Amino acid sequence: MGRYVIRRLLQMIPLLVLLSVFMFTLIHLLPGGPDQVIFNPHLNAAGRAALRAHFGLNDPVPIQYVKWVSRVLVGDFGFSFGNNLPVSYILSQRFPATLELFSYALLLALFLAIALGVISAIRQGSVIDYGLTTLSYFGIAMPTFVFALFAQYIFGVWLHVLPTSGTETVGYTLSPFDAFIDHFAHLILPMLVLALTFIAGWSRYMRSSMIEVVKQDYMRTARAKGVGTLALLLRHALRNALIPLVTVVALDFAYVAGGATIVEGIFAWPGMGLLFIQSLQVRDYPVLLAMLMIGAGFVILFNLLADILYGVLDPRIRYA
Repeated sequence: MGRYVIRRLLQMIPLLVLLSVFMFTLIHLLPGGPDQVIFNPHLNAAGRAALRAHFGLNDPVPIQYVKWVSRVLVGDFGFSFGNNLPVSYILSQRFPATLELFSYALLLALFLAIALGVISAIRQGSVIDYGLTTLSYFGIAMPTFVFALFAQYIFGVWLHVLPTSGTETVGYTLSPFDAFIDHFAHLILPMLVLALTFIAGWSRYMRSSMIEVVKQDYMRTARAKGVGTLALLLRHALRNALIPLVTVVALDFAYVAGGATIVEGIFAWPGMGLLFIQSLQVRDYPVLLAMLMIGAGFVILFNLLADILYGVLDPRIRYA
């Protein structure tokens, strides 16, 4: 296993290099260009030249790429065009909010998706199965922004029970406990909407995998030996049925680096997704490039994590 992990980590290097070249080129091909983004139209020629020199825009694109890579290797993604702050600092301020939202949403989605998938599988062909299947297809087909807008209207505008944007109530001094409750209240709606987008698809993977597992010979053997239904499901079926779901969950969790763009944008949750929208609107190239590269790194790492978890869930899987 150790040799496999080391080999996969080494394979990441050329892949990330190719991705960095592609993304750097793509960012610089976007319409508008940094000149139109960061320069005041009334700025004189001397000021314009000084800004170009400050941001390194006078160099050819290949030279800019080499300089950018040399800085990235030491954790320096440059400075934002929008506010001239270090990109690393901006990301460090936004990442915790996205991590919090994703962690709660994914835990909730994982618990409900597994439970609903197992129930649907063991009651295959029943009214419960058809009902859960209909709800799952409805969740898959319904766009995320529609869920979010409905949630805002029902719970925020109509019932007035939950806040619809931000992370805290502005204008009030709250005790630590009340501040925690207020923050959690702001978290509920974006967490539920994001979780629902995962539950719909994950429960279908779980149902299909569980149906396939319960038909295996070792399940019939365990049942013939008198193993109880609950122990049969938890000890024998569930562990093997989780393997396909691990891949999907690992890939979805990898997007924590990019944030839930639609959900964070609608609920004004100050995370990576909202930052991506704001940076795209003002063509803040350094921030966009840093987020794309970090997102690519997360996808690769969580693919590796999924492969490792295969071996943990199924001892028959071995990596050379």
